[in-house]
This record gives sequence, C-alpha cells and structure tokens, in this order.
Amino acid sequence: MAEILALVEARLRTALGEPDARAAVTFLGTDRIEVLRFIDGDIVRYATLGMSDRPMSDPTAVVADPLKGPRAELVLSVRGGLADTDQVLRKLAVLAASPQVEGLIVAPGASLDVGEPLWPGAPFTSVLVAESGGLVEDLELDGTLEPVRFLPLLPMTHNEAAWKRVRGAQELQEKWLSQGTDLRDPLRQSVNLD
Repeated sequence: MAEILALVEARLRTALGEPDARAAVTFLGTDRIEVLRFIDGDIVRYATLGMSDRPMSDPTAVVADPLKGPRAELVLSVRGGLADTDQVLRKLAVLAASPQVEGLIVAPGASLDVGEPLWPGAPFTSVLVAESGGLVEDLELDGTLEPVRFLPLLPMTHNEAAWKRVRGAQELQEKWLSQGTDLRDPLRQSVNLD
C-alpha cells in the first residue's frame, strides 16, 4: 500500500509545505513510521507518515481485515524555540505504531499516554486526540477504503488527563477554550479545573 503513503505525504505537503526534517522509526513487528517536521513561522508541526498504511481494526476481531477500517495520521503543533520539542519524534512514532502493536483504534476524544514527558521539561505525558478536517483535510481513497484522517494531538497535563477521564473530552476542550489556553505552548501549565 505504498501508494497510500505517497498520497498521504502529498496531502501533508499541500497543507503544510515542504518538510524541513524527517525521522524514521521501526519497532519490532511493525511497519516503519516516519515523522515529518514542518516549520511555519514560529509554529513547528510534526506529522506521522506510516500509520495509515494499514487500517486500524477492532482488537476483539479474530482476523484483522487488511482493507476495511479507519486510517489516520497524527499531527502535533507547538510553538518553536521554547523547548526541545524535536525530542517528541520517537514518542509520536510510538503513538502512531500503537494500532499495530496494541490493537488500538485511535479516534477523536481518545487519550494517548507515552508514560514520560513528550520532550525534556514538558509538563505533558499524554495527548487528547482532536477532530480531523481542520489543518489538514481528510484524504479520500479509491473504492471502499475509508479516508485517511489527520488527527490533531493536544498535549494534556497529568491533571487535565485525569479530569478528562472523569468529565470527558468535550468538557476539557470547553475549559481550554473558556480560559483562552494556548495549546501550542510547549511549557504551559494546567488550566484551572475548579
């Protein structure tokens, strides 16, 4: 399915410009995952490439369907120059490999946790998966294949992740919005959750 990844990379380039760097990570028993870095002024965007090569499948299914199921790539946007955010590359690759490794279906509203700071000094170990279709438009594929969705990742502090588990993704996003939270700030503190 290399043709899917070529289409995905073309969509990323159309939406975000030319990548200025890329890194590849391969985990035992998984396909290669690349992470591309795009710089747009003071915003640095990291996008995975490889997660959409296979559809995500229900972990309870006896046999995974090689064609049917949702496809996605992950996109993280942060303000550049405030932290060593390039250290997030391997962690993004881990998250992108999670459907193959753990049988997860990554969808909007989900929390993904890497168990350690996303980059040195980051107050975040987890991310909230947001809705696709904003920054990078969904990529329609031929035939009966589901489109590739480009899912934004929103870093969460430990307290925000715990609050989200109790109250839900929508309420956390409303808290962020009501308090004017800069979700691209790589060193931001937790919002007031009272």
